[in-house]
Amino acid sequence: MTLRHDTTLDTMAGPHPWRATLAGAAAVFVGIGLARFAYTPLIPAVIDAGWFEPAAAVYLGAANLAGYLIGALLASRLASRWPAVNVLRAMMLVASVAMLACATPVSFVWFFAWRLAAGIAGGALMVLAAPTVLPLVPMARRGFAGGVIFTGVGLGIAASGSLVPLLLTQGIEAAWIGLGVLCLALTALAWTQWPSSTPSIAPATPAALSRGTTSRARRALRGVYVTYGLNAVGLVPHMVFLVDFVARGLDRGIAAGALCWIAFGIGAILGPTAAGAVADRIGFVRALRLAFIIQAAATGLILIDQSWPALLASSAIVGAFVPGVVPLVLGRVRALAPPEPKQQRAAWSLGTAAFALGQAAAAYALSWVFAQTGDYTLLFAAGVVAFVVALVIDLLVGRDTERE
Repeated sequence: MTLRHDTTLDTMAGPHPWRATLAGAAAVFVGIGLARFAYTPLIPAVIDAGWFEPAAAVYLGAANLAGYLIGALLASRLASRWPAVNVLRAMMLVASVAMLACATPVSFVWFFAWRLAAGIAGGALMVLAAPTVLPLVPMARRGFAGGVIFTGVGLGIAASGSLVPLLLTQGIEAAWIGLGVLCLALTALAWTQWPSSTPSIAPATPAALSRGTTSRARRALRGVYVTYGLNAVGLVPHMVFLVDFVARGLDRGIAAGALCWIAFGIGAILGPTAAGAVADRIGFVRALRLAFIIQAAATGLILIDQSWPALLASSAIVGAFVPGVVPLVLGRVRALAPPEPKQQRAAWSLGTAAFALGQAAAAYALSWVFAQTGDYTLLFAAGVVAFVVALVIDLLVGRDTERE
C-alpha cells in the first residue's frame, strides 16, 4: 500500500501516524482475522483428524465468540488501568500463544480455554486499536486511516483461507503452529510502532448516555443496539458454519470450503470502504436498512442454490458486511449519542458489546441446533430471519421517533 507523505505528520511525537495505523491493522489482523476467523476453515480438519466430534468442534468456535464478548466488555476497563498500548501488546501476545497452544489437543477443556482466550484478545484488540491510533491522524485523514485498520479483518480472513490448506498438507499441528508464528511475527513488527502515549479511555457506562440526549434519541439508540445485535446473529451461520457446510455438508472437501472462505475474506477487505461510500451518498439510515436487505438475500441464496457462483457470491457479500456494517452502525451511533468524546466512546462500546452478545448467543444456540439436527439449512434460515427482524425493528423505531 502506498501512502502519500504528509510533512505535517512528521512533527508529531512518537512513530509516524501511518506506521501506527498499520500497527492497528496488524492488531486487528491478529486478533480478529487470525485468532478468531482462522478456526473456521480448520473445523473440518479438526473433525477429520478425530480431535473432536462435530458438535464439540462447533462449540469450540462458539467459545471464541463468547471470549470476544468478554474482551469487548473488559477492554475499556483494562485501558483505564494500564496504558492502552500495553494492553494492545499483551492481547496480541495472548492471541499468538493461544494459536500455538491449540497445536496440542490435550483435552476439550484445554482447547476451550485457549479458544476463549483468543476471543478475549480479539474483542479487546477490536475495541482499542482504532481509538489508540486515530488521535494521531489529522481529522481529514481519519476516515481513510480507520478503513486501513479494519481491512485487517478481511486480510486475516483471506490469509487464513489461503494458508490453512497449504499448512494442512504438513498436518493439523503444523497449521496451528504456522498461524501462531505468523501472529508472533506481526506482534513483533507492531511492537515499536504504537504511539508512546494515548488519551485515557474511560469505561463505558449506560449512565454516561443519559445526559444531554432527548428521549427520541435514546429510544433510537437502543433500537440501533438491538438491530446491531440481530445483525450479528445473522452473520454467525457464515462465520462459524460456512466452511464446514461446503466441505462436509455439500461433500466438496476442505479445499472447496477454503475457497469460499477466501471469497468471504475478499468481501471483508472491500466491505468497509464500499459501505462507507454508499452511506456518504444515501445517508447512514438508508444504507443500514439496505444492508439488512442485502444480507438477508445473500444468506437466503445458498438455501435455494448451491452452485459455485451462488456459494461464492453469498460468501463474498456476507463477508463484506462483517466489517462493512461497522461504519454504518458507527455513523448511526455518532449521530444519536451526545457529541462529547467520552459519551461517544460509551455509546460505541455498548454497541460493540451488543454485537458481541448477539454473536455469542447465536453461536451457542445454533451450535445446539446443529448438534441436535445436523441440518445446515436451519442455521442459514435463522440468519435470514435475524436480518429481516432487524429491518422491521429499524423501520418501526424510525417511524416511531419521527412522530415525536
